[in-house]
Amino acid sequence: MFRRFSINFALFSIGLDAILIAYSLVAASHMRPLLSFLPFANDVRKPMQLPFLIFPIFLVLWIGIFTLMSVYDGRKNLRVTDEMTSVTMGSLLAGVCSAGMLYLTYRDVSRVLFLAFILIAYLSVAAWRLAARTLFKLAKGRAFSKRRVLIVGAGLVGREFKEKITAHSYLGLSIAGFLDDDEAKGGIQADILGTLDDVRVVIGREKIDDVVIALPQRAHERLNYLVAELHELAVKVLVIPDYYNQALHKAVIEEFAGIPMLDLRAPALNYYQRIIKRAFDLTISILVLPLSLILMGVIAIIIRLQGPGPILFRQQRVGENGRLFDILKFRSMIPDAEEKRYLVEQFDEEGNLIHKTAADPRITQFGWFLRRTSLDELPQLFNVIRGDMSLIGPRPELPYLVKQYEPWQRTRFAVPQGITGWWQVNGRSDKPMHLNTEDDLYYVHNYSLFLDLQILIKTLGVVLRGKGAF
Repeated sequence: MFRRFSINFALFSIGLDAILIAYSLVAASHMRPLLSFLPFANDVRKPMQLPFLIFPIFLVLWIGIFTLMSVYDGRKNLRVTDEMTSVTMGSLLAGVCSAGMLYLTYRDVSRVLFLAFILIAYLSVAAWRLAARTLFKLAKGRAFSKRRVLIVGAGLVGREFKEKITAHSYLGLSIAGFLDDDEAKGGIQADILGTLDDVRVVIGREKIDDVVIALPQRAHERLNYLVAELHELAVKVLVIPDYYNQALHKAVIEEFAGIPMLDLRAPALNYYQRIIKRAFDLTISILVLPLSLILMGVIAIIIRLQGPGPILFRQQRVGENGRLFDILKFRSMIPDAEEKRYLVEQFDEEGNLIHKTAADPRITQFGWFLRRTSLDELPQLFNVIRGDMSLIGPRPELPYLVKQYEPWQRTRFAVPQGITGWWQVNGRSDKPMHLNTEDDLYYVHNYSLFLDLQILIKTLGVVLRGKGAF
C-alpha cells in the first residue's frame, strides 16, 4: 500500500532525504576543488575528507528539524506551496544549526564546502518532491493503491467535499458514492448507492476504506445510529460538522477548561505565519520608505498647489477581524467627495452595490494620475509599519459596504488587510465588490509567503500597465 501522504510515503521520504543529505556531503567534498576560483576560497587541488561523525550528526539534525517543521506531515503539505515552504524553512533552520554544530566541533571544515553542501542538499530534497508530485499527478493515482471513500449525505457539504477530492486526484482517494435518506435525490442522482440503513451492505460491497459523514444539522440525530453501525467495521470514520457557514475561516478542536470544543473563529494564519508575514511587511516597507518619502514630498507639494483641501485623505476602514482603523491616502478627489457619493453608486442586475466607476466626476485632474499609477496608496506604508495593515491581503473595506455583506463574505477579514492583494492582480477596480470577495477568499484559503511574493511581483506589472485602476 503506497499512497501519496501515507505513512509508508512519509517513511520513504525520510529514507530518501537521509540518502540525499549524505550524498550532498560527499558531492560537496568532491566539488570543493572546482570552487577554488571563488575570490574568498582557498586553492584546493583534491577532494576534501570529512570526519565520519559529521554524517550521522547531519542526518539526525536535518531529519529531526524536517520532522519538527512538518515536512513529512502530508496533511499540512497538500499544496505544493505549503510543501516547498516547509522544505525551505526546514533547510534554512537545519543549515543554521549545522553551522553552529561545526563551530562547536569541527571548525576546520571548509566554509565553501559547507555552503555547497547546503545548496546541494536543499535543491535535492526540493527537486525530488516536485518530481514526485508531477509523477502522481500524471499517473492520477492509477499506478498506486487508492482508498475508497463513502460519503454519508448528498447535500451541499457532501457534494463540495466530493468536488475537492475529485480535483486533487493525486491524493489517492476515490469516491465510491453517497448514502442519503432523501428519496428524491436517490431517484435522479446515479451516485447515490442507498440510504443510511444500507451502510453495512454498501461498505462490504464497495470495499470502502473511509466513511465521511456530511449530514446537515437537522439530520444529526442519525449520527448515533451510524456510529453504532460503523463501530464494528474496519473503516475510518470522519465527520464534517455543518458549521462552515458560521465559521470565519476554519474550525479547529481545542481544549477549553479541559473540555474539547470546536473553535469557529480559529485564525487563518498560525503564530509562525504571522511572525513571518509581519517581518516581511516591516522589511519591505523600511527598505522602500526612503525613496517613497521623497516621492511623497513631491506629491504633497503638487496637491497643495492644486487648490484647497487636505493633502492626506483619512477614511475609516474595516480591518482584520472587523477592527476599525483610519486608512491613509493622498487626496485624489474634491474636498466634499464623500457627500457626493450618490453620484457614482449604482447596483448591478443582481442587486450588488458598485461604488466605483471609471467616470467618477469627483476625481481631480492630478487625482486621475495618482489613481492610475496607484501613487495615492503610498501613505499606507505608514499603516503597514503601524500594524493596521499588511503589504499583501484583501483590501480593507468601507464599513457601510461591509454591512451589506453576506455571512460567507466576512471570511475575507480573517487575515490582515493589505495594500495590494490577489484581486488587484486579477482585475483590480474593474471587478464589482461581490467578485472581489471571491478572489479575497482564494487568498485566505491559500496563504503562503510564496503567494505574497507572487502577488507583490505581479502588482508591479499591473501598476505599470495601469490595468483596472480608477
